[in-house]
Amino acid sequence: MIVTARRASAILYNVLRSRPDRRPFILPANICPVVPLTFLKAGVPFAFMDIDPDSLNLNLTRAAVTLQTGQFGGIIHAHTYGDKYTPVDFFAEIKRRDESLLVIDDRCLCMPEMEPDPDNPADMALYSTGYAKMADLGYGGYAFLRPGVDYSPQALSFRQADLEAVEQAYKASITGRQPYHYQDSAWLQAEPVPAWDEYRRQIAEAAPGSSAHRRELNAIYSAQLPAEICLPERFQLWRFNIRVEDPPAVMKAIFEAGLFAGSHYASLAGIFAPGSCPQAEELAGGVVNLFNDHHYTVVMAERTCDIIRKNL
Repeated sequence: MIVTARRASAILYNVLRSRPDRRPFILPANICPVVPLTFLKAGVPFAFMDIDPDSLNLNLTRAAVTLQTGQFGGIIHAHTYGDKYTPVDFFAEIKRRDESLLVIDDRCLCMPEMEPDPDNPADMALYSTGYAKMADLGYGGYAFLRPGVDYSPQALSFRQADLEAVEQAYKASITGRQPYHYQDSAWLQAEPVPAWDEYRRQIAEAAPGSSAHRRELNAIYSAQLPAEICLPERFQLWRFNIRVEDPPAVMKAIFEAGLFAGSHYASLAGIFAPGSCPQAEELAGGVVNLFNDHHYTVVMAERTCDIIRKNL
């Protein structure tokens, strides 16, 4: 079954609210903050788990052991920086051990696919076409649901001011590494999107140009930056990612030149839920995301490389 919504997080919210099982979920510590926000709004508990230092994704070995306790009702696997690899064997094994588990494959940083993967055992494969995603329509999310997954769209009111207030609050908590205290409000957009055929057409039109532009800018970054600071190629999809000793200094120099860079994704352990996840913290503390979407040009990418080389 295909479901759509104004935001991918609204689909996640609908799934969580439709599900009678109220056991907590396991989330990777380096997931987008909107995901735990959605869990808080849905009233479903969660716990963060650290990432693997090699795969940069959720530590699957530890997750498999933890899920055997029966204390958790589901798990989200997110593709760090749009990494294409999908742990289908892991999904199949944990579903074999406990069919009641809800397995969510968060593919929001991956290139959208128009058909479900028959080899992916996840209960839900979730995609986003919102701002700064691989196919940026400025709105929208969709998901492929396996048969048997409960799904009932929830009626939600929305206020832009509430969304802005929530974003400001959680970003301040992340910056200050302080616990975030959630207060429910009308921050989540759940309005419908165009019919699937039209929505799909828009995605299909946007995706090729996005891919070509990213390849062009990534080629510049790869050629002009030292190989030792570049993450492996599989992580260079959503943005081009480098690891440096002093990310704030590098980013300061980039911004002072009128250019842009990012620092996604911080470990959310200790902010949205108790705990500490050292591997996620180490990754976030050293990575700078270089833009490769339509907001960035070839000239901007070349100037960014020059600044980085001068500030290593």
